[in-house]
Amino acid sequence: MDFSLSEEQVILRKEIIRFAQQELNQGVAERDREQQFPRDLWLKCGEMGLQGLAIPEEHGGGGLDPLSTALALEALGYGCQDGGLVFSICAHLLACVIPVWKFGTEEQRRRYLPSLCNGSLIAVNAMSEPGSGSDAFAMATKAVPDGNGFRITGTKTFASNGPAADIALVFAVTDAEKGYHGGITAFLVEKKAGFQAGRKFDKMGLRTSWISELSFDGVYVCRDAILGGLGAGATVFTHSMDWERTCLFATHVGMMERLLEKAVEYARTRTQFGQTIGKFQAISHRIADMKMQLEAARLLIYRAASRLERTRAASLDASIAKVFVSEALVKTAMTTLQIFGGYGYMADYHVERAVRDSLASTIYSGTNEMQRNIIARWLGV
Repeated sequence: MDFSLSEEQVILRKEIIRFAQQELNQGVAERDREQQFPRDLWLKCGEMGLQGLAIPEEHGGGGLDPLSTALALEALGYGCQDGGLVFSICAHLLACVIPVWKFGTEEQRRRYLPSLCNGSLIAVNAMSEPGSGSDAFAMATKAVPDGNGFRITGTKTFASNGPAADIALVFAVTDAEKGYHGGITAFLVEKKAGFQAGRKFDKMGLRTSWISELSFDGVYVCRDAILGGLGAGATVFTHSMDWERTCLFATHVGMMERLLEKAVEYARTRTQFGQTIGKFQAISHRIADMKMQLEAARLLIYRAASRLERTRAASLDASIAKVFVSEALVKTAMTTLQIFGGYGYMADYHVERAVRDSLASTIYSGTNEMQRNIIARWLGV
């Protein structure tokens, strides 16, 4: 496959990097320390079109194809040092906005997509529960028919953007006998319908991305809140995860490139025992490994993105890319920390925050253990 960038893609990449570096990095260490969600920067990203990159222009988006979307998000991950903001944008776009575009009715698209794309509405995906993370079959949240609609009751957890969200994409059991495939339905639930966000969790990393529980105590929604049809929740969720496991992890490729450049610059200038530390093979080989991991990660993401919406094996591609990129990111962040030594452990050098932000990548979007199960099933074992 030829992944040479078009002139338009090159311009897009440069513009997003410029925007991120100039607009999004001021005060990032303080925001991380105080766990502040930067709503003002969120709105700036909306003006830039980041929350609607892949959505057709007629619905307020940028109209990018999946590969160009991945390239744009890679540029965001490279240019923006606020990993929490990048994560929140991706959780909003990939797990919420794209499902509305792909599975929504025309009325739902007209009603929600313009505001979701410009950032004036913030969305949260509500799938995980206290007793059902990887085990989606154990979902306890129920949607019971009531007149011309449903009443949703249950608790969701690890809901990214939850405390700031205006609308939730909620998955609930509508037919327990059918189970996950056919018995789960997705609903678009506005905050004013009555769902409650719990206290934001105190996290190790990605601290500017708020995450919480969401509680639904008999929240009533009309039948037109169903997304994708009754019982189609598994299809909606799987499709959104294909996009998330590909394009969210494109941001990590950008982060890996930024860390590599940081490590190379430090190795060229830091002197020990009469020479720059890059002259020591123990350092130069680690940097060489970082470069190989970066290029392999980029190719896997580009391949998965180029095949999104085009092949039945998109889920396999996405799982492979997710596992490799997340584990390469953690290795890259840890190697950068080791190269910087004691300075890397200090907050002023922005390396320790990258390490903290990287660690959750092997957990979110489906743990790497679950991704290996998916890959194995595709191989018939």
